[in-house]
Amino acid sequence: MPDMEYDLPRAGGLLLAIIAIGVAGLVFAPFMSARTVLMMVLPSMVVFAGLAFALGVKHGEYRASR
Repeated sequence: MPDMEYDLPRAGGLLLAIIAIGVAGLVFAPFMSARTVLMMVLPSMVVFAGLAFALGVKHGEYRASR
């Protein structure tokens, strides 16, 4: 079984890499302008990722304590 030990910099780096891949895909897609992606989509992706990450950490702490 692989080691699932993640520290904050590693987990944050993975989260930022996922956001960067998603934003790059949308920037180079022909159906949405780059300005729209960078001004509207990127901030919402960052906020949602931060909330989901915080919720996931809290759920992990809850599961580990039970």
